[in-house]
Amino acid sequence: MVARGRGGSFAVRAARAAALTRAVGAALRATAPGGRERWERTNYAGRTVGWYPGPGCALAAAVGAARVHPAAGLAVLAAGACGAYDDLAGAGDPRSGFRAHLTALRDGEVTSGAVKLFGISAAGLVAGAALRERFLDRLLAGVVIAGTAHFVNLVDVRPGRAACAVLALGAPGLLCAGAGTESAAAATGAAAAVLPDDLGERTMIGDTGAHALGAALGVAIAARYGRVGLAAHAAAVVVAARYGDRVTAWARAAGGGGR
Repeated sequence: MVARGRGGSFAVRAARAAALTRAVGAALRATAPGGRERWERTNYAGRTVGWYPGPGCALAAAVGAARVHPAAGLAVLAAGACGAYDDLAGAGDPRSGFRAHLTALRDGEVTSGAVKLFGISAAGLVAGAALRERFLDRLLAGVVIAGTAHFVNLVDVRPGRAACAVLALGAPGLLCAGAGTESAAAATGAAAAVLPDDLGERTMIGDTGAHALGAALGVAIAARYGRVGLAAHAAAVVVAARYGDRVTAWARAAGGGGR
């Protein structure tokens, strides 16, 4: 059910993703559809940072995931789209975490965070069903894809944290070819492309990029591992979600600084 080993080495695939990410980011910076105010944010230090690389990350990650399976590519694209909706509609919403958004939903308010939660979860489950054959494996794969997307977004609270997390999680793909390599390479290449400007506090990937890159890594994991590996990764992302505030606090403290 999963495509394997197409399109050159890991490095070549990563380079292609990096080039696509930069090209899309440059085009958005040049045109700024809807006006500059839609694409720019003020960070913790009062600097203006552009959100231009986010859609580029999402597109590059989706293209890589689609080489694993078309449904996986659509799931990554959906994760990026849900993140983009939150970047635009939820920019001024101070609420964070599943509990806050579920509480709002219970009170009749559909927040952008709730849209992300249910949209990315549904996309992950659909992709998991396409990547695996048995019901339990499909469920675990869906949890891994959606959960990894959420994890990368959890650590995207300081410049470069999300991109560095993607590079660290995607690095094993350099050593082991096979199912899922295209998706891991795309996420890694896109993260490498945006890291210098992200660390330099010139740009940010936003929820758009963080969710898409995380989902692409989740696709790589879901395609590569057997049931034991899937269960271990699923348990890890569930624990990360359960203790999301601690994960975010750790990411915020690591290395100092802040966005």
